[in-house]
Amino acid sequence: MDRLPVFKALGDNTRYAIYLELARSPMALSTADIAEALELHPNTVRPHLERMREAGLLEVEVDNRGAVGRPQHLYSLAPDSPSLGLEPPVYPVLSGMLARVAAALAPSPEEVAETGRVQGHAAAARRREEADSPRKKDAASACIAAVMAELTDMGFDPASADDGNLTTVAFTRCPFRELAEAYPEVVCHLHRGIIEGMVDELGGVDVDRFGTLADRDPCQVDLATR
Repeated sequence: MDRLPVFKALGDNTRYAIYLELARSPMALSTADIAEALELHPNTVRPHLERMREAGLLEVEVDNRGAVGRPQHLYSLAPDSPSLGLEPPVYPVLSGMLARVAAALAPSPEEVAETGRVQGHAAAARRREEADSPRKKDAASACIAAVMAELTDMGFDPASADDGNLTTVAFTRCPFRELAEAYPEVVCHLHRGIIEGMVDELGGVDVDRFGTLADRDPCQVDLATR
């Protein structure tokens, strides 16, 4: 997502308040729902919703079930819009339950990592499509940049250090830390798989070592140039 239109769209206090209301909601909201929650007139809310929709921040669905008159428009965050860390409360609950189920099934680390690799391949393909062309970076630099960008968007706040042919990427913040501490055999190997999938898809580097919570804090990955 192009960040400049996003910053402009959320730079207005009213739009930001509307966006937060939608980010906190576990379901799509109508103009009337938002207006009531924020104590605004619906006519005030409508143009702000349209501005955010044009910026790609919102999705709109039409609900005409049992309604009299014009169909109702329901708004929710677009899949790739920034969550601002305000995912609906049900998401962490669902994540915790899924982690417990996965841990109870006792999959091997490689079985868990393979699920992450599928996600990593998809993320790398998306990064490649979004990249400017032609790229002046070599394959290794482009791969590391893509991994750093993906980790940033996921909330890991990565920091890198280059030592010749080895680049160490530290995850200074783990957005899944609570689950990772409870179920490291699931969460950490999913994370490992994501990076391995991206590296496999993009090439230029190999995962030399992946350090989980059991190894060090912060976790990190060493990427060796091919």
